[in-house]
Amino acid sequence: MLIILVFFLCHWYLAIFTQTFLQHRYASHAAFSMSKFWERFFFLLAYIGQGSSYVSPRVYAIMHRMHHAYTDTEKDPHSPTYDNNVFAMMWRTRIFTSSIFNNKMPIEDRFLKNLPDWPALDRVAHHWLSRVMWILFYIGFYIAFAPSAWWYLLIPIHVVMLPLHGAVINWYAHKYGTRNYKLKNTSRNLYPMDIFLLGEAYHNNHHKNPSATNFGRRWYEIDLVYPVILFLNWAHVLRINKTAKVIKTQTSLVQPLQASEASLW
Repeated sequence: MLIILVFFLCHWYLAIFTQTFLQHRYASHAAFSMSKFWERFFFLLAYIGQGSSYVSPRVYAIMHRMHHAYTDTEKDPHSPTYDNNVFAMMWRTRIFTSSIFNNKMPIEDRFLKNLPDWPALDRVAHHWLSRVMWILFYIGFYIAFAPSAWWYLLIPIHVVMLPLHGAVINWYAHKYGTRNYKLKNTSRNLYPMDIFLLGEAYHNNHHKNPSATNFGRRWYEIDLVYPVILFLNWAHVLRINKTAKVIKTQTSLVQPLQASEASLW
C-alpha cells in the first residue's frame, strides 16, 4: 500500500509542479528566463512528470494567454460561464489543445510571442503510442504493487492528471472560493486546496498579476513553488524577469480590494 501511495503522490506533485513551473509561469507568462539547456531539461521533466497527459508548453501557453485575454467570454478556451458542467469544459479544452497543436486554428500574433518550443519532443509526447505506453506503465505498476484491485481506481487519475488539475482550477476557481481583488472576471482563490495545487489555487491573485513569480498575497497564502524559483534564481538556473509587488493589506480583510486587471504576460 505504501509504495502505491508514494507513487501516486509523486506523480501528482511532479505533474502539478512541472505544469505551474514550465507551462504556466515560464511558457505562458515569461515570469523568468532560462538557457536552452535548462529549458529542455524541464521539458523532459514535464514529459516524465505528466506522462500520458503531457501538453506541449507552446500549446499550453497559447491557450492560457487566450484564457487571460478572453476570460469568461465565449472565446475563453475553458470557462464555467459557457460550459454546462466540468466535463464539457474539459472536452472543449481538449478540442482547443488539439486544434492548436495540429495548426487547425488561426491564432492571433499577440499570443505567439516568445514561446518555448521543442517540436521533436512534442511530436513524440503527443503521439497516441506515447500516451498508450504511459497508460500501460501505470497499469503495470498497479498490477505489480497494489495490495488489492480497489487501488486500480486511481489509475484513471494518473491517465488524465494534467486535465484534472486544470479542471479543478479553471472550473472551481471560477465558481467558488474567496477574492482578494475585485476584477472584471469570476476568478477566485481556493485557499485551503492549495496544499495540493502548489500556488495554482490562488487564481484570483494570479489574474490580478499574471506575470508574478509568487501567486500568494496574504501572509497565509504560501506558494510552495516560489521558494523553488528563488533558489533556482540564486543558483543561476533561471533569471527572474518580473517579481510580484508586495501588497500590504490587513490580514483580517473581508471586503475585496478594488483593482484593475494587470498586463496579460
